[in-house]
Amino acid sequence: MRRKGNGGALPIWMLHSFMFTWFTFSALAEDPELGSSRVVFQTNYGDIEFGFYPTVAPQTVNHIFKLVRLGCYNTNHFFRVDKGFVAQVADVVGGRTAPMNEEQRVEAEKKVVGEFSDVKHVRGILSMGRYSDPNSAQSSFSMLLGDAPHLDGQYAIFGKVTKGDETLRKLEELPTRREGIFVMVFLHGTNYRLFQPTERITIVSSYYYDTKTETCEEEKSVLKRRLSASAVEIERQRMRCFP
Repeated sequence: MRRKGNGGALPIWMLHSFMFTWFTFSALAEDPELGSSRVVFQTNYGDIEFGFYPTVAPQTVNHIFKLVRLGCYNTNHFFRVDKGFVAQVADVVGGRTAPMNEEQRVEAEKKVVGEFSDVKHVRGILSMGRYSDPNSAQSSFSMLLGDAPHLDGQYAIFGKVTKGDETLRKLEELPTRREGIFVMVFLHGTNYRLFQPTERITIVSSYYYDTKTETCEEEKSVLKRRLSASAVEIERQRMRCFP
C-alpha cells in the first residue's frame, strides 16, 4: 500500500536553506566584487575605465595590472571590433608603435594560466584572448560588446568596464573590413574572418588609480574645510564674548 503524505518532499526549512545557498552562489558567480584599482585607457575616440576581479582571476589581474603599470599598453591598439560581440586589444608585443624596453618585453611575453570561472560573458566584461592552449593568454584581451554565453567557462574573465560605454559605442559604429582568415583568438578551434577597423583605434596613453585612496583624499579635504570653518567660528565667538 502506498503511503499518503508529502511524497518524500524536503522539509520547508531545508528547502529555504537550499534556495538561500543557491541564490547566494548565483549572485557571487554573476556579480563578483571589483577591487579598488581602476585603469583608464585614453584612446583617440575617448576614455575607457575598467576595474579588476582579483578574487576571480588573481594571476591574470596581477599580470595585466603590471603591464599597465609598466606602460605596456601605451601606443597599442584595438585590432578587432565586432559590433555586439567584442572590441579586442592587440598583444602589446607587435601591437605597439613605440619600442619596448627589456622589462616590458619580459612581462608581456609571459603566459598566464587559464583562470576560468562561472562569471558570465556579458557586455562590459573583460576576457583574455588565447590560442587553443588554455594557458596561452599573454596581453590581448577583449571588452565584451554584448552577451556571449558560448564563451562562458572557456576564457578567463578578470574585470569589467566601469566607465566609458559611450566610447565603446563609438567604436562599434566605426567602419570595419573583413581581413582574411584569423584562427582562434576568441572562438576556440574556429576559423573566422576578422572584423578589423579601417582606422587605427589607438590607446594613446593609460593611467591607473585607487578608488579607496581617492575617497580618502576627498574625505580629508572635506574634513580640513570643516575644521577650518570651525576654527573661524570659534575665533569669531571668542572675539564677541571675550573682547
